[in-house]
Amino acid sequence: MPAKPAPIKKSAKKAAPKEEKPAEPVPEAAPAEAAPIEAPAEAAVAETAPAAEAPAPEGPAEEAAPSTDAPAEAAPAEAAPVEEPPKAPTATPAAVSTSAPQNLSVDDVNETSVTLKWRSPENIGSGLDGYTVEYCKEGSSEWVLANKELITSNRFVISGLTAGDLLNIRVVAVNAGGRSEPVALAQPVTVREIMDRPKIRLPRALRSRCVKHVGEQINLVIPFIGKPKPVISWTKDGQPLDTKKVNIRNSDKDSILFIRKSEREDSGSYEMTMKVDSFEDKADLIIQIVDLPGPPASVKLVDSWGFNAALEWTAPKDNGNTEITGYTIQKADKKTEEWFTVLEHFHMLNATVSDLVMGNTFTFRVFAENKVGRSETAAVTKNAAHIQKTGIVYKPLEYKEHDFSEAPKFTAPLSDRAATVGYTTKLLCAVRGSPKFSC
Repeated sequence: MPAKPAPIKKSAKKAAPKEEKPAEPVPEAAPAEAAPIEAPAEAAVAETAPAAEAPAPEGPAEEAAPSTDAPAEAAPAEAAPVEEPPKAPTATPAAVSTSAPQNLSVDDVNETSVTLKWRSPENIGSGLDGYTVEYCKEGSSEWVLANKELITSNRFVISGLTAGDLLNIRVVAVNAGGRSEPVALAQPVTVREIMDRPKIRLPRALRSRCVKHVGEQINLVIPFIGKPKPVISWTKDGQPLDTKKVNIRNSDKDSILFIRKSEREDSGSYEMTMKVDSFEDKADLIIQIVDLPGPPASVKLVDSWGFNAALEWTAPKDNGNTEITGYTIQKADKKTEEWFTVLEHFHMLNATVSDLVMGNTFTFRVFAENKVGRSETAAVTKNAAHIQKTGIVYKPLEYKEHDFSEAPKFTAPLSDRAATVGYTTKLLCAVRGSPKFSC
């Protein structure tokens, strides 16, 4: 024990001249000697002094100089050994490895590759640089690195595998702190094609029929499932498709039927067949190309009376590849020759046109209608309907002739008058009688 205090005093002597430069703390060191109880603490400081003096020789000296109490110097002396152990791992918080990735599972398998997916680690630690994927064959202890460089995605495809191999697979997260604990699949994976029975998923809109107008483009996408890649074929009304008019494009997930400019001849029943080995699935699709209808086959004037005319016609020979929804009837006056619609969306094959103007002659025509529209031409009546003015001639009432005969009678008799010689004079009287008489 007496040998150890000797170096302590020497270190104190070396420290003393350094402390004299900023101030005069030498007389203040006397209380430290009066406290022999704190000697062990000074001995501990002396043992660590070589390490503490190297990084900061002046700073601690300046802080220790003004302190006058020995207990104040003892406090940092006791804290120094506590702070020293963390100084070595001070860089470790920036290099903590992550926890293991989570929920590793197989997303897809075929005869040459395995597709994996997983979730990020729960504890990232000091960050995440990426992942490494490793695999080894069953019965072997040699792990093969699947990715040459770190990947940041949570999905990876291990390609270039051999069919029939049984593989153990694991994923490791990597950061500045190193590799995390690996997460591995619970069961080995067999590299082989997983067979799915073929199934055509026909869209709901196409389950009844597909209706298009003449000239429209047809682009029908029919999705399906099936592994390995199925063999797909199309027919129309039981016959192979005309590749000059219809284009078929097949992928791993769907089949596309494409017609650039549809025509009436493209209407029919199309059948899609897909095969995977000995399994097969079929779907029927009806395509209907519609157009404007033709005019009614014939129309005739059956009768005309009063202000009315009765018409009859027959359905058109060409309905436009869809049902006839009605007819439009028009009339034209011979004087003006202008057409006016009298009935529209009429469903029957006969009609009576009323409220015709008397004294005029009328011609009629009929158009056919379907869901596309009205026929471009119409059927016209050969005969015209003439509305006569019968029953409107004025006949005056007959009255019984009255007898106005009456015997002559003087209503104003002659009067006596005096006359002067040489002058003309007249005598007047009034007589009534019937028939007319003369005096």
